Amino acid sequence: MTIPDAHRRSQHPRIWIAVALLAIAFGLLTIKSGGDVLFGSEQARRAAGAYVGFVLWFNFSAGFAYVLAGLGLWGARRWAALLSFAIAAGTVLVFGAFALHIWQGGAFEARTVAAMSLRSAVWLGISALAYRWIWRPAD
Repeated sequence: MTIPDAHRRSQHPRIWIAVALLAIAFGLLTIKSGGDVLFGSEQARRAAGAYVGFVLWFNFSAGFAYVLAGLGLWGARRWAALLSFAIAAGTVLVFGAFALHIWQGGAFEARTVAAMSLRSAVWLGISALAYRWIWRPAD
């Protein structure tokens, strides 16, 4: 049985708004911080320290997906649940590659470990909520 988007959205309106706003805000902050390092001044790059290029590029690019997912979550769209899962999976995979980089002796910033832990937890949580409330809503 397919539940109309408006019905899904009305099931948990405060949660939808909070989760959607979190995703959008997280995305905008991610785009801003990544963009400052990638396209900003030399001072911004120095302030970032020993950043890892592939992690930075992934996070910057993913920021746009965060915003898109947030907009879809706001509207309780099924595709937003899939996008949220893809973001979570991609983040965990990049975090794993980052861990391998560290294990091989690569330079890194401890704050990147904290940031990737936060990103992984946030998107695993968002994707779990999206699955529960959008992909497989209770009848």
